Amino acid sequence: MRLKSAMPKTKAKTETANIYTVVGSDEAEVKRAAAELAQKLVPNDAGDFGLEIIDGVADHADQAAARVRSAIEALQTLPFFGSTKVVWLKNANFLGDDIKARSSTVQSALEELSDLIESGLGDGVTLLISATEVDKRRSFYKTLVKRSELQVFDRLDSGRAGWEEEATEIVLGRAKKRKLEFDESALELFVLLTGGDTRQIENELEKIDLYCSSRVHSVRPGGPPAKSDTAGKMPDSPTARMAVPRVTVEIVRELVPLSRAGVIFELGNALSVQDLELALMLVRRLLEQGEKALGILLAAIIPTIRNLLLAKDLMEQHGIRRPHSPFQFIAAMNRLPAKAIEHLPRKKDGSINAYGLAIAAQHANQFETDRLIEAMRACLDANVKLVTTQLDHELILTEVVVKLLGRK
Repeated sequence: MRLKSAMPKTKAKTETANIYTVVGSDEAEVKRAAAELAQKLVPNDAGDFGLEIIDGVADHADQAAARVRSAIEALQTLPFFGSTKVVWLKNANFLGDDIKARSSTVQSALEELSDLIESGLGDGVTLLISATEVDKRRSFYKTLVKRSELQVFDRLDSGRAGWEEEATEIVLGRAKKRKLEFDESALELFVLLTGGDTRQIENELEKIDLYCSSRVHSVRPGGPPAKSDTAGKMPDSPTARMAVPRVTVEIVRELVPLSRAGVIFELGNALSVQDLELALMLVRRLLEQGEKALGILLAAIIPTIRNLLLAKDLMEQHGIRRPHSPFQFIAAMNRLPAKAIEHLPRKKDGSINAYGLAIAAQHANQFETDRLIEAMRACLDANVKLVTTQLDHELILTEVVVKLLGRK
């Protein structure tokens, strides 16, 4: 049972509707969802007695067992003044598969809690459990699956095919809550720079939100709207209605840290959009950061040129039009027969890097096939030179870039 962070699913209501579990490998999402749920479950009139938190972070097995029994004691204690209360076993770190969790002391305590859950909690008592590491083979987890409302938040695996689509859904959902709209190219860059990490996504969206807000409010009421972010009157005017701020590529580049992976992506993007000056600058920056020239060639330049060539061939051979978004091209690829895509390079897991091809397809029509083939030959020549000669590495890479983007 693996549920995505983008749109977490909740197991249907069970016989015991006053037990809730929030687990998963995405620590930031688990903590956020559990905190929101705890706030929602505690009645407004319950006061300080409405929520009892048991710290689930234990240093050793005996301490972990003590925390479980504290939760049991809290569940068996009736609420004050006949009201309701929530017992939250928070951030439990003994439900996984480590030495502490496997100890007989902890397992015995969890069996006691499991028996209590099976027999039913008292009226007005609600149990909430949150944890980031859970061994799904254990009987306690199976009891939670059976008896509780379960939410699972697992981190996206950026090495697995299709992670970009899931990460895009997360970004779009959170941007919508902040009333931010991304330009298409800005969204692609943001997704790749943040890598599906929900904590980083949230942090970077907050920075962008503050930046856009500061630009909006820097315009005086009644004055002209900001050129790139706003339209209409300012919000402090009684009749004002602000347009949703747009996040551009320039804003993402300015605010989101450019990691090594980000620079490599930017180099590939510069090659795709035929920005010769930017491409040469990024090659120089990577070399100055200590990246090996052969690594730059194999990680950024060759994959970009190859994807452009493969995407162009697919579009010409199968009548696929230039896509307006990567997902449009991916959908078109999925409709092709297996024989039509059997020649495409594969990832380690055997899947096609469809997202990379889809991005290339948006720019492939700007290149002549002969120019792409010539650039691939230049890559082979550069590979040989980097391995067998003492020629300047920046000069070798510059030759490849110029052969692809330079004028004939």
